[in-house]
Amino acid sequence: MNKACTRWVNHVWYQDTRIATCLMPLAFLFGGMVRFRRFLYRVGALKSHRFPVPVIIIGNITVGGAGKTPLLVCLAEHLKKAGFKPGVVSRGYGGTAKSWPQPVNADSQAGTVGDEAVLIARRTGCPMAVGPARVAAAAWLLGNTDCNLILSDDGLQHYALQRDVEIAVVDGERRFGNGFCLPAGPLREPTGRLRGVDFVVVNGGAADGDGYAMALSGDVAINVRTKAQKPLSGFVGLDCHAVAGIGNPDRFFKHLAAAGLQCKNHPFPDHYRYQTHDLDFGDGKPVLMTEKDAVKCPALVGTEHWYVPVTASVPAGLITQLLNLLKERS
Repeated sequence: MNKACTRWVNHVWYQDTRIATCLMPLAFLFGGMVRFRRFLYRVGALKSHRFPVPVIIIGNITVGGAGKTPLLVCLAEHLKKAGFKPGVVSRGYGGTAKSWPQPVNADSQAGTVGDEAVLIARRTGCPMAVGPARVAAAAWLLGNTDCNLILSDDGLQHYALQRDVEIAVVDGERRFGNGFCLPAGPLREPTGRLRGVDFVVVNGGAADGDGYAMALSGDVAINVRTKAQKPLSGFVGLDCHAVAGIGNPDRFFKHLAAAGLQCKNHPFPDHYRYQTHDLDFGDGKPVLMTEKDAVKCPALVGTEHWYVPVTASVPAGLITQLLNLLKERS
């Protein structure tokens, strides 16, 4: 999806309900198909696969990023401290591999296996496999590594993979947009789906009811080329560019603004394939981007390009409840 189309779609889903209302018949049809498909899995008409290790799904019910990846990285670390050996599966969105599943490590090419996959492999150090069929990716992990727990990045709607725990992540700022299903709104499933998950985690906003709040922090920039580190405060007072090709670019831009930076913002669609001209602004000013963007473009940037890694933090109660649930359901 190009930049203009992305802007128009987001305008319809999050601001202009007039056009969305015209698409409501299609949204009702989509919602009905989603419910029927889930019913078919529930009654066994469509087959799902259970593995002999716990499976945790970290997903959302909206299109676009809500914060699943940083939460997965956070949970992987806590699970390792608790004695588990997590393996990670993902769709590998944006990857162009000719065969699937594909193993992923810190040196994998983002163009082959997807940008989020490379980021996760680097940040967690966990064995990882990606592919459109997460069942096949999980089977590869169990057959080729010593992992004893599967973490699925996204996949809340991938019912072919049976799960022991479901965690839904909600964007605390944008929430559910106009509340409509695709194509009238951003919902992959109706909001009632959240009543069936084990945990709801709200990224960057107040948690409702039994939900848990998640916060993202990151006050250091890392040079894409040299790997030198510099506090964000070191960019205060400079004219900078900010680049973000994620589900909600405004979240990154607000993060930089909150740190006191003055940036000219350049939003791009999620999983955007950058070209040199997208990142070369011809003025030598610092360019700050997300870590997810940086894994895609080391050959396209100069020493003025920096990325800002973020770390998720969640309440201790979430970790305790998750570990208790795994023990109960094992």
